[in-house]
Amino acid sequence: MSTPATPVPAGSAPGSGSTPPAAPAASPTSSAAPPASAPPAASSAFPTPPASPASAALSASAAASPAASPLRAFRTIPPVPGNEDVEPAVVVTNLTKTYRGRPALRDLSLELPAGRITGLMGSNGSGKTTLLKILAGVLADYQGRVRIAGHAPGPRSKAAVAFLPDAAFIADNLTAERAVAYYARFFADFDANKARDLIRFFKLPADRTIKEMSKGMGEKLRIALTMSRRARVYLLDEPISGVDPAAREVLMNGILTDFNPDSLLLISTHLIADVEPIVDSVVFLHEGGLMLAGDADDLREASGMSLDALFRKEYR
Repeated sequence: MSTPATPVPAGSAPGSGSTPPAAPAASPTSSAAPPASAPPAASSAFPTPPASPASAALSASAAASPAASPLRAFRTIPPVPGNEDVEPAVVVTNLTKTYRGRPALRDLSLELPAGRITGLMGSNGSGKTTLLKILAGVLADYQGRVRIAGHAPGPRSKAAVAFLPDAAFIADNLTAERAVAYYARFFADFDANKARDLIRFFKLPADRTIKEMSKGMGEKLRIALTMSRRARVYLLDEPISGVDPAAREVLMNGILTDFNPDSLLLISTHLIADVEPIVDSVVFLHEGGLMLAGDADDLREASGMSLDALFRKEYR
């Protein structure tokens, strides 16, 4: 017996949302201390080399507020060279969101340039998921101003965003091929050929339903579907937290396959060491506020440590 076509919910249209609605279930009969110590003072016999931009920012901050962590001078992510006049992919101004009187985001202001792979980092409860849901347009009732690809959250912003939530969002009775067909019907910018290429890259079985796959396989399928949108902004919420360490590098490689360099990729994670090799900028959130933001190389230079070590130091 043929499977009936998956209906699109009333009020939805292809390309109108960042994640599809759940497909119908199968019928019952169907199967901050200061950065690393500065080097010793140079001998007067040698000239002092010019300071790098990161070192200059560090020194200026330390002079202005000796008691504060100098790294707190890092509050913005610079645009990609050559894109200085390009509108940021995401602009958040004085964003506050509360749950039952408790703030999840506190007066957060942030600009995220296009062409960046940005790590959104913070401990549990720091506001990472709340921020991603607001940017994806699935969470409202907040205070402040939000713009995604130049639009306020709504149908036009959702059409520009591909969102991978931290929970399963595809009916588990679908096979990989049926999931591709479902996405192709729902999203106007979905590239089915890229999705199939990623499914082969991840070596996913063609004949198993999602509920018959391992947790890691299911996560690979969800990443393949999300990254096959031709979106301007990709929002990935903890994409590697549910898989074993051996599979994380494979997932990262899949995420970057045929990635549009003009898009913004924002990856929320607490597994800093695993994503550090691919991110070029970072945002650290703490208790719903901005702790620091900046270019990854500048932060490593200013702190004298890896992003993973910096994260552990700042959040201990």
